[in-house]
Amino acid sequence: MSHDTQPVDPAPELTHFRDGLPRMVDVTGKAATSRAATAEAWVRLPAPARAALEAGTNPKGDPLVVARLAGLAGSKRTADLVTLCHPIPVTGADVQVTLEPAGVRVLATVRTTAPTGVEMEALTAVTVAALNVYDMLKAASKAIEITDVRLLAKSGGKSGDYRVGSGQPD
Repeated sequence: MSHDTQPVDPAPELTHFRDGLPRMVDVTGKAATSRAATAEAWVRLPAPARAALEAGTNPKGDPLVVARLAGLAGSKRTADLVTLCHPIPVTGADVQVTLEPAGVRVLATVRTTAPTGVEMEALTAVTVAALNVYDMLKAASKAIEITDVRLLAKSGGKSGDYRVGSGQPD
């Protein structure tokens, strides 16, 4: 009986670990390039929370305005929250928080010129904004759900452009 042996690929080098210990990847030698990322999140509202939002009777104020500001602030604080994320200059951010039939949609686009991307900043922006919608409406209902947090698109950097549903590899 013949035993064919295939060469075994060594385990890929982990970018955020060296000798089993976490590290921040060194991007010192990478050129600063223009980069952008867009992410979204949804806040599903039970009837009492939706009614409070639509009627403008929320005692804490307007959750959509507060969430928008929180998302902008969150985009700039990402490196404080995501352990191995590089602090980068957020050169532009837009956070939209809108009431839709399916709930509150949070959409954020973040831009930079840096040696690393802004996907985490966009994802943090929508997540922080969604958390603020919850916080502002929790008196009306504790059954609010934050769902479908995802990256929709990114541009720039070594890995190139990505758009959800484009058939590109993840």
